Amino acid sequence: MSLKIQTKKVAAVAANLSTSSLMNMNSIETVTTTMKPCWSCKGPVGLSALFCSTCSAVQGPARVTHFERLGVEYSFDVDVSALDQLYFDLQRQLHPDRFANCTPKEKALSQQQATALNDAYEILKDPLRRADYMVHVQGIDVLPEGCNLVQDQSILIEAMEMRERLETVEALADLNVIAKESKAAIEKVIGQLSTVFRDDDVEAACKLTTRLKYLHKMMGEVRHVRARLMS
Repeated sequence: MSLKIQTKKVAAVAANLSTSSLMNMNSIETVTTTMKPCWSCKGPVGLSALFCSTCSAVQGPARVTHFERLGVEYSFDVDVSALDQLYFDLQRQLHPDRFANCTPKEKALSQQQATALNDAYEILKDPLRRADYMVHVQGIDVLPEGCNLVQDQSILIEAMEMRERLETVEALADLNVIAKESKAAIEKVIGQLSTVFRDDDVEAACKLTTRLKYLHKMMGEVRHVRARLMS
């Protein structure tokens, strides 16, 4: 299922989001309600709403998923261009100039919202960080270690063989071949992640996410070797 960015007004989208959960550094807590009281007028406000629809007061960030915070469908298949547009639309509503004459509390809440939106955006726009996040959200109970433990020996062997090739490479042409192979492998893994997330196969997603981490690390080493060869 591909991601569909909401096309309604951003404020209306954010005000009508559904039940949610939040992953932080230590845990994921499930939210059991879709509304909260406005801190200013006490009226009902959607969990991910930036502003109260009754009194227009800016709201603090609630405990919701990154997908819900940005108003997008929970899916690995993210339309990054559409995500960019939505993020910048939301951030414009929280620009500091809009709160220049507001109370200290409103300024603080707007800054907290802007930070929460930025954190969500930075994770969802990147396939590796998005996959790692989704694995934790979907599999925290069955995979408490996340994707940090490597149990698939093929991943370790692949990484070792790649490092051996990088250690012996002496020409940019040979390095370019390795870089091309690595990029193709990354694209293939991203496609496979799309499939396993649609199938709710958390264990397969964890293994693929681990491999993607190693491939990205290899690309970093390719850049270091390139710098050495060109120096």
